[in-house]
Amino acid sequence: MSEVPDDRQYSKEHEWAKEDGSRILVGITHFAQDQLGDVVFVGLPDAGTEVEAGKPLGEVESTKSVSDIYSPVSGKVGEKNAAVEATPELVNRDPYGDGWLVSIEPSGSLEGLMDSAAYQKLLDES
Repeated sequence: MSEVPDDRQYSKEHEWAKEDGSRILVGITHFAQDQLGDVVFVGLPDAGTEVEAGKPLGEVESTKSVSDIYSPVSGKVGEKNAAVEATPELVNRDPYGDGWLVSIEPSGSLEGLMDSAAYQKLLDES
């Protein structure tokens, strides 16, 4: 069973969103990075980019495939994690910590996302 921290919310596309003061940190889940395999490239939007909930905001490329990263919330990108762009394997090593992708200054809510129990149920059923 993969680790599903209960301090954040999850999308069915396997992104996580964690409130951090007035911003939302976004990353991909342990399950997502495990399915991708070795991450070799992460493409993230620049600060100031408007993002829309449920729409692609960037991409993660692994030795197996390229996958879109979907924004779990609408708003404006506050910061992208330059460390992940420089060292993409951080996404594999620490998806819930140093492997975060962007922070978003939300204009919308996290409505429609799952809590950790609901996300774990989704994983168990797949």
